[in-house]
Amino acid sequence: MENKRLYSPTHIKNTLDKYGFRFSKSLGQNFLIDGNIVRKIVEEAGINKETLVLEIGPGIGTLTEELAINAKKVVTVELDKKLLPILDETLQGYNNVEIINGDILDIDINRVIEEKLSGGPIKVVANLPYYVTTPIIGKLLEENLNIETINVMVQKEVAERMIAQPGSKSYGSLSVFVNFYSDAQIVVKVPNTVFMPKPKVDSAVIKLELKKNLPDIDREKFFKVVKAGFSKRRKTIINSLSSYGFDIEKDIIREALEESSIDPGVRAENISVEEFMKLSTVLPPLNI
Repeated sequence: MENKRLYSPTHIKNTLDKYGFRFSKSLGQNFLIDGNIVRKIVEEAGINKETLVLEIGPGIGTLTEELAINAKKVVTVELDKKLLPILDETLQGYNNVEIINGDILDIDINRVIEEKLSGGPIKVVANLPYYVTTPIIGKLLEENLNIETINVMVQKEVAERMIAQPGSKSYGSLSVFVNFYSDAQIVVKVPNTVFMPKPKVDSAVIKLELKKNLPDIDREKFFKVVKAGFSKRRKTIINSLSSYGFDIEKDIIREALEESSIDPGVRAENISVEEFMKLSTVLPPLNI
């Protein structure tokens, strides 16, 4: 099967024409047409013959094929029913691929891992639609799944926000969220020219290595404090928190900030994940 490569633009166009397929803007469909990028994604994910993979959004199977060649098993989830007969054809030569039709946001991923991927641990690899990147990342990180790494293609600006550090303009609540659950790095920068159809923005592949031992804190409270802190980016942290609706006296917030070694006059973009965690434990119960 090594000679049959789906990432050929001509092959993709002929396949789509054969089935009368039309790209859906609402589903954010942009298919990879560059073999170098496809191979680089799989290489950076560390896929080998022992690896169990969950893929999200296979399209016509361009990345799926490369995963199948290198992995032990690939379970791929596709929302668009119109792509199912195409995938049945393009991936028919690979007996280590299983296709699930459904929305990854509605699927019980833990059950998929248990029933179809030997309980894991697994690696997640995907070319994610831009419009649903954050909800999918959130689900993968929050649900305590047996995942080692997540290697996903996202909009370049989103990737930069995920890896941003305190003090940078890109640093925000998404940066804190991702950094709490994982160690993140951009591993491949991807121009818009390697997609069909060509999107208006460039992309990047980000690798999230999930942390095994998460801090023992009230996560719901922690993320509420982070959200409140970044709710008014131009305000100081004490003003952002006191105006958010927590129903906590400003003096109490000031005391909590000082106990957390945070200057009340700084903005949220200068507060580290560790400082936010300390602050969330010091603050009294939140009423929102």
